[in-house]
Amino acid sequence: MKKFLLFDNDGVLVETEMWYYEANKKALSEWDIALEFDVYMEIMARGGTAWELAKKVGYSEREIAQKRAQRDSYYQEFLHTQEIEIAGVVDVLKELKQEYKMGIVTTSRRVDFDLIHNNREIVGHMDFTLCVEEYPRAKPHPDPYLAGMAKFGAKPHECLVIEDSQRGLSAAVNAGIECAVVHNEFTKTHDLSKADHFLRSLGELPVLLENLARR
Repeated sequence: MKKFLLFDNDGVLVETEMWYYEANKKALSEWDIALEFDVYMEIMARGGTAWELAKKVGYSEREIAQKRAQRDSYYQEFLHTQEIEIAGVVDVLKELKQEYKMGIVTTSRRVDFDLIHNNREIVGHMDFTLCVEEYPRAKPHPDPYLAGMAKFGAKPHECLVIEDSQRGLSAAVNAGIECAVVHNEFTKTHDLSKADHFLRSLGELPVLLENLARR
């Protein structure tokens, strides 16, 4: 029986992935580097970074660090100004909180995560949150979900990961944890064939968990 739920953040609980892409695209365009959507999706799926394109044309690590800071500024501006809520998420979490322990495991920086969730109810339903600074290696490595499992003192068969991307799914698979993938238009081109379950929306998660409890 599942007792612990480990949620990805971006694309599952809030709709932020498009704005992160737009921030990278805007920053790179200032160097006349075009970040095409399909290229970005390939990079995202395997856990790379958009700055690979800058390295290929000769920009130094120092220059990239400066431009990355500008990207971060653009992203935070989008977080302040764009609608990122996903309808129904809080209601689902309120329902699940009655029976399950829950945590968020994200590759977001803590500063961005805190900005995203400022004045939102989502984090209040969680037992903990883990950001990219709080484990050794990011997704698709297993470290994030292994760290989440350790926070609960849980075993893999007691946990369910909820993801929306190939990179996140790979992290769950590499950690040996069952994974449900929520449909997201942004990541629909990713290879999600290794998922154990598929959800059209987060609203289907309570029914899935009921079914799993009957196994």
